[in-house]
Amino acid sequence: MRRFLRWCLILAIVGGGGYAATAWARALIAERNRPRFKTARVERGDIMFVVNSTGTVKPVKSVSIGSFVSGPIAEMFVDFNDEVKKDQLLARIDTKLYLAAVRRDEATLAVQNADVERVKAQLQQAINDEKRSIKLRETNKDFISDSEMDQYRFARAALEAQLSVAEAGVKQAAANLQNSSANLEYADIKSPVDGIVIDRKVDPGQTLAASFQTPELFIVAPDMEKEMYVFASVDEADIGYIIDAQDRGEPVNFTVDAYPEDIFSGTIYQVRKSSTTTQNVVTYPVVVSAPNADLKLLPGMTANLSFQIARRQDVPKVPNAALRFYPLPEHVRLEDRSILELTETEPAEGSGIRQSALDKVDSARRRSKRHVWVQEGALLRAIPVEIGLSDSKFSELVSGEIDKGLALVTRLDTTPPGQASQ
Repeated sequence: MRRFLRWCLILAIVGGGGYAATAWARALIAERNRPRFKTARVERGDIMFVVNSTGTVKPVKSVSIGSFVSGPIAEMFVDFNDEVKKDQLLARIDTKLYLAAVRRDEATLAVQNADVERVKAQLQQAINDEKRSIKLRETNKDFISDSEMDQYRFARAALEAQLSVAEAGVKQAAANLQNSSANLEYADIKSPVDGIVIDRKVDPGQTLAASFQTPELFIVAPDMEKEMYVFASVDEADIGYIIDAQDRGEPVNFTVDAYPEDIFSGTIYQVRKSSTTTQNVVTYPVVVSAPNADLKLLPGMTANLSFQIARRQDVPKVPNAALRFYPLPEHVRLEDRSILELTETEPAEGSGIRQSALDKVDSARRRSKRHVWVQEGALLRAIPVEIGLSDSKFSELVSGEIDKGLALVTRLDTTPPGQASQ
């Protein structure tokens, strides 16, 4: 009997220990299989919505200076980056041929003037002869015949016409002299504006041929220290934001590779309506005006622009990762699984399902109404929210039962227990 009781006690102890071990193992397995989630907390701060683009820095105005006359460059008086004033001499073309042309036309003009004086003298003599013949004829009609009178009369008329020709020759010679003098002046290449020489395309001794088109010698940019333009290309999907930002006078911030630690600011000067299509992508040119007092912005630099569209200060911010999180149905409590079913019935962007214009507008409006997820025990609970502005990390919380510091689920943590999650 004792032996039987002893065996019963041993069996009871072994059975109890086995049951306890089984329960502990079951609990351990359940804990290991329990889903774990990564979270991020709701913060409070500023939200700024921007549209990013790239552009090229250019002067507000660049004046191309060419040559009207041909010939070798005799002298150069400026170089790259030189500051020049209006009417300052930049270069001089060899003037030998143009000086010779001026001397030739001056001599021709002198000859024509002398010819006028000669014809005037002959005309005066013819007038005097005609007058004397008239007086003699009045004294006695038979002294001068009619044919002789015609000779005097037509000799005077011919000299009057010859005088007109000589005077026209003087005008022609004067015009030729004016033309050759202008060509001589054109040999001096002068700046039409105050500015900085940003490009020089000729060297001393180089020969210019201006017969068919005006050769470009210099490019002068005025007022570079006051203002520069940045020409950016903005996608058609964002151009509406840019127009609104221009109406509100929102600033534009940008950087250039030459000064990566400096932030430059400007304003939207112009949104041009001339679109460009490249590989089915439509863009519009946007001109940004920026001050350049220290002359750090140089023509041709590449600018990385951020157009500030809107800004909110000291508002609750929801992590964008929490808005993108889409849980599995088995991880969600029963009363919230219908939210997942509704989300699945909405056509995804780019799915190929054709929507009407009204459906697209309604879908765009509903994008601001979202759900975020918080962990309650082993399952997730949905919280409806309405979002406003977004930046690269956070979105503005417009409405929703969320307090600052609340941990929102951002993704499922698949790291094995005991290992550090990444």
